[in-house]
Amino acid sequence: MKKINFTIMFACFCLTALAQPQGSNKMVIITFDGLRWKEVFSGADSAKLFSQAIKAKDSVQRITRFWSRTPQVGRSQIMPFLWSTIKAKGQLYGNRNLNSNVNVTNPYWFSYPGYNEIFTGFADKRINSNDYGPNPNITLPEFINQQPGYKNSVAAFASWAAFDRILNKDRCGFPVNAGYTTFMDKNLTEAQKALNNVQPLLPKTFGNNERPDAVTYFLAKEYMKQNHPKVLQISFIETDAYAHRNLYYEYLSSAYNNDKMIEDVWSYIQRDPFYKDQTTLFIVSDHGRGNDQADNWTHHNSKEAGSDQVWFAVIGPGVKAIGETQNIQVYQNQYARTMAALLGITFKSPNTTGQPIETVLKK
Repeated sequence: MKKINFTIMFACFCLTALAQPQGSNKMVIITFDGLRWKEVFSGADSAKLFSQAIKAKDSVQRITRFWSRTPQVGRSQIMPFLWSTIKAKGQLYGNRNLNSNVNVTNPYWFSYPGYNEIFTGFADKRINSNDYGPNPNITLPEFINQQPGYKNSVAAFASWAAFDRILNKDRCGFPVNAGYTTFMDKNLTEAQKALNNVQPLLPKTFGNNERPDAVTYFLAKEYMKQNHPKVLQISFIETDAYAHRNLYYEYLSSAYNNDKMIEDVWSYIQRDPFYKDQTTLFIVSDHGRGNDQADNWTHHNSKEAGSDQVWFAVIGPGVKAIGETQNIQVYQNQYARTMAALLGITFKSPNTTGQPIETVLKK
């Protein structure tokens, strides 16, 4: 009788396990600042690239590196990992040429309001400046850090110092390293010590509040290797910083470099048993930029058409490989609940938040 009961229990356990949808309980959230959908999906703008390249000594190399007659080749030259691995195994949203539309819902169309919308799931009209103080809203990373199994397993690394306020570093309860802040931990690795030492010696190309993305990335990766957080945020800045300075080649180069960093972290995920087959990459941009009249691509605000147009990509276990999406409308305020759902968490907020994106979650 005991043997029969054990057999029945074992069979029930197996059926229950099979019935549970495959998914991930870990996530790396990557944010681009102000990288337009046009370059991501259509490649370099030849007029911008040529007009600036002809003034440079290495003009031929600049043009041949990023320009192509066909959008499919051109976009792959800028973001090769996105257009190989992620396109083949994940999902991409925001190619307006295919009527895949992603828009922000906040009325301001710049960074702090955009990041608040990404991480809280709603547009807070009070947040109307990049100088706004500590975020009064509970962000998704903070919420996740309060959930069973995730306490002390969330961390964020950002190139822009404003993330101290966006994530409310003093309240959130998890490590936030942003801008040129020295990284502090009980047992620093040699790599972390080296990055801390080199950081203040670097030229502050973008001012005192925006550090190079490479420093941010390698601090984040080293923390990932050392501490194994279940949720890690990495936020880049260079695409926006170069765009504001009307440096188009450098803007494209930064997108390429960020793509290489994403490839590197995905490769690491596949090698580490803690992350392998359990981790989703969710990649977003905070706002768009002006369209191509004159040089308004360097700006973004509610007066610059196109600044509300964004894009995102996702890859991971449980995410159906559909590649580029078509004929769909998605909003930035849907990201938070979608990311939570991918982790098997229901994101709760006192505010009205965007619904999870069904196509991302559909098995």
